Amino acid sequence: MSSRRAFIQQTLGGSAALVASGFFPSSRVLGANDRIRIGLIGGGDRGQEIFHAAIRCPNVQAVGVADVYTRRLDEVKAIVPSIKTYQDFRKLLDDKSIDAVLIATPQHQHVLNFVPAIQAGKDVYQEKTMAFNPDHARRMKKAYENSGRVVQVGIQATSTPGLARIREMVTPEKMGTITALHTLHYRNAPYGGWTREIPADCDPQHVDWKAFLGETTPHPFDAQRYINWRFFWDYDGSNVYENMVHQVGFWYKLMDFKIPDSVTMTGANLLSPKMQMPDIMDVSMLQGKILFTWNSMFGNNFYGEGYDLLLGNKGTISRNPSDQVRYLPQGGGSLGVDTISSVSPEGGQVGGYFDGTPAHMQNFFDCMRSRKEPNCPFEIGYRSAIACQMSITSYHKKRAVRWDPKTEDIV
Repeated sequence: MSSRRAFIQQTLGGSAALVASGFFPSSRVLGANDRIRIGLIGGGDRGQEIFHAAIRCPNVQAVGVADVYTRRLDEVKAIVPSIKTYQDFRKLLDDKSIDAVLIATPQHQHVLNFVPAIQAGKDVYQEKTMAFNPDHARRMKKAYENSGRVVQVGIQATSTPGLARIREMVTPEKMGTITALHTLHYRNAPYGGWTREIPADCDPQHVDWKAFLGETTPHPFDAQRYINWRFFWDYDGSNVYENMVHQVGFWYKLMDFKIPDSVTMTGANLLSPKMQMPDIMDVSMLQGKILFTWNSMFGNNFYGEGYDLLLGNKGTISRNPSDQVRYLPQGGGSLGVDTISSVSPEGGQVGGYFDGTPAHMQNFFDCMRSRKEPNCPFEIGYRSAIACQMSITSYHKKRAVRWDPKTEDIV
């Protein structure tokens, strides 16, 4: 048990315990122009991407970074030489000057970072998929409820212009009765493009292996498991957790979808023998009277990384990876005709993909100051995570699954 957690338990009923557990707001009330001091937990590729987005926002100061691998600490320190570095993230949380943490650790560690961060009174930017399994989701929900913390889940599509544009078009006059939502995510890249070379210093001397494993099955140190953690079920949930969650979160926010009534997933590993997960897959989720499907593969990039079709008996709305939105009335011709485009001339484009991360990060900091709900609040992250968990459970059990709201578990 950490010293922080022991302290909380020993002082239950005292104001210190309430502050540490998040029941009181942060001791520092932020004004509209106050500088926000941040810490980063997880300094790998995605961690550094969101870190760059954060420090480019006005009036934000990077104070500390924590990672189990010393190489990542050195890489982040090269970006901000004055930053404090920790292999144990709990020491970062002990810094009372830090207002918020950005969490970008592997999927299985999210709960281990999130719950103590909330208990330490920090606001949290939590990378997706928010929760790895139902137990993690329950623990994160318990920590968050009544905490007063601002939580932004890293589903950046909810901060793109396309969401507002589609919302304007989803009307009975334009769409009629909507019965289907088809979403696709295609890459023509072995292993989804996630294969990483193992650095020479990736060894027990430089990696806190026990901290990396967390609550998962014990294994002797394995550099492949550490560097290419996305290849193993112990640490990741396949492209469902990596990319389906983005499209799920976008549409859950836009359509106010709840946890699916039922989910079925099928798939196979046809091109990626070193990876435990499927590299081609299909998910079907029943969302009330709408069938929500997601299809993905790593052997063809025809649709690109995120193509969506919302289908009603009066019209169709499409959204492509560049955040271009199109509406086509039934009988109105081809989807090749743009009727509306949400992409602004100045920005967001990265290789044909519209990256909403800068806007999403700025929204987080704005909401820290205003204490308003961010674009992807905890509830959207929670529902999206459950939908992803149901998909993977269906894949493993080879049958349809449901969510039991009483037990908050998959059946």
